[in-house]
Formats: sequence, structure tokens, C-alpha cells
Amino acid sequence: MKSELRALTSVRGIAAWLVVLYHVRLSIAGLPPAAEAVLAKGYLAVDFFFLLSGFVIWMSWSARVRGGGMAAIPEFLRRRVARIWPLHLFMLGVALALALALRATGRETPQFPLAELPLHVALLQNWGFTRTLAWNDPAWSISCELAAYLLFPLLVLTIDWRRVPTAAVLGAIAALLVLLHFIFDRFGAATLGAQIPRLGLIRCILEFACGTAIGALWLRWRARWRVPALAAAGIAALAFAGWTAGAPETLAVPVAFAALLLALALSAGRARNPLEAAPLHYLGEISYATYLGHFLLWVAFKLAFVDASHRIGWPFVALYCALVLAGSAALYHLVERPAQRWLNGLAFRRSPTRSRGTGSAPG
Repeated sequence: MKSELRALTSVRGIAAWLVVLYHVRLSIAGLPPAAEAVLAKGYLAVDFFFLLSGFVIWMSWSARVRGGGMAAIPEFLRRRVARIWPLHLFMLGVALALALALRATGRETPQFPLAELPLHVALLQNWGFTRTLAWNDPAWSISCELAAYLLFPLLVLTIDWRRVPTAAVLGAIAALLVLLHFIFDRFGAATLGAQIPRLGLIRCILEFACGTAIGALWLRWRARWRVPALAAAGIAALAFAGWTAGAPETLAVPVAFAALLLALALSAGRARNPLEAAPLHYLGEISYATYLGHFLLWVAFKLAFVDASHRIGWPFVALYCALVLAGSAALYHLVERPAQRWLNGLAFRRSPTRSRGTGSAPG
């Protein structure tokens, strides 16, 4: 599935940059109102992340967990922790250094509550233990992903999507997305970005579960992909149109993203796909570093360059984006990948009898 994942990796890079622009939009001088309104919805890229994560992990790990039973679960969790935790811990170190520097200069640091730091280290900060986002704000979604990883083996051992009729798989996806909308509506949340400390966890788990079911549909339809891909693209377009016409964001956007993910997965690797271009693919490769690294860089950048008007011109916007790109590449090559390789190698050395052919997971 290398070519298919290549295109989806590129989409992950695009989504990460939508989150970057979401966080800086209010400080860009001269940004047209229409552009600001579009960038104001950049937080929705996280919902695509959750769906894509469920898709990729189900494709990569479901057979191994199901075939290995309980014995495969520790390896799965070790590798997921090796994937997400080292860079998260590094960025927390950066945040702590920044907080100490601000305190040393007499500035208030409400963004960095020391009492909550242990929760952030353990990636438990968005499990209902806090009321606001803090430290490295984007890491809230990584905290929720950890919960999804812990529940994933239970999902795999309970439901084998391959044996579920197609109509039932589609019904399960619809039910999960309707449930998501119902929960948000019940709590008075009109947008998916509302009440993240309270609703972010269920948002992640339900969309992650939908992603696993979409993986089952991809397996069934990949050989005869044209009609399902066109149908999925049509559903995505209708859902987006309904959203712009006033349909609830908490229902229309997850439906649109679920259909879009399926359409992209089915059409990936076919003919000349621009999403498989090397530059876009590299943006996807370093997207986790972009996602976790850009926010604290923005905090520091504002301290240095944003004036009393809280606005920056386009040259400074370009400078910040260049710093994000360079920082993402540095974090990926110098921190994220070396730490992941080291932790995975450490786990392998502790299990010398394991076959060398079962160690790595795509994506």
C-alpha cells in the first residue's frame, strides 16, 4: 500500500499547514476578511488527522494484533509511544525553557501552569483533567490519540471489519458520525473546535473508529475503485455544500472528511497523482514536527516581532513560515526519527527471538 499511503501522507502535510495558518491568522496585517474566514476553520484539519490515523493504523496493525492476540498488543503500544512521545517531550522541554525565561524577566506565564506539567508529560492532559489548553496547545490531540491507541486493540479484537457486510460498515460509520454530532449538540457545542478539554477526547475516538472502518471499505473497493471513488467524492462535495448552506459543522464536516478520505485513498497511486509529488510528500513526512513545533515557535516569534497592534506584515509572515519549515525539518531529522529508531531498536534488543520481519509499520 506504499503508493496509497504516499498520497495520504502529502494530505497530512497540507492539513498541518492549515493548522499553522489557523494559529497566525489574526496577526496577519491586511489579510482579506474572506481569507481570514477560511483560515479560521483551520482547526478542522485535526478531524481529518483523526480519521486518517484510524485508517492508517487499522491497515498497518489490525492483522498483526488480531493474529498475535494479546502478545502483539505490547509491541503495538511501544511503537505508537515511540512515534509520538519523544518529540512531544522535547517540545515540552522547549516550553519549560520558555516559561522559565519569561518568569526570569518578570512576565506572567498563564500559558505554562507548572501544576499541570506532569499531566502533559504523561500525555493525559486532555482526558478531562484540565479546563483549558496549556503548554504546547496542539498536543491536546496527541493526548487524545494516545487514548485511541489504547482502545485500538479492543476494537480489533472485538470487530473484524473484513467480516462485516458492506452495508453494516457504512451504517456503523454513519452511526458514529451521528453520535459525534449528538454529543456536541448535547453540550451546546456548535463547532468541532469548541470545548476541546471536555469534548476533544470523544471527538478523537469516534473519528478514529470511523477511520478504521474506512480502511475496510478501501480493501473491498480498491480493485474496482472508480465508481466508489466518484461516489465518495460526490458525498464529500454535497456535505461541504450543505455545511456552507447552514448544516451543522459537527455533522457535515466529519461526513465530508470521511468521504474525502475514502475518495483520496481509492484514487491514490492512479495515473499521475499530484499529491504524490516529492515536495508535498516531504511536507507530510515532517508534518508531525510541523504540528507540534509551530505553536511554541509562534509564541516566541510574537515576543520578538509582533508590536502593540498585534499585527505583522507579509515579510514577517514569510519569515515565520520559513522558520516553521526549517524547524520542522530539523526536528524530524534530529529528534523525531532518531528517537523513534532508538526506542524501537531498544524494544527489539529486549526481544531477541522476534523475527526481524515484523518490526516496522508503514505510516
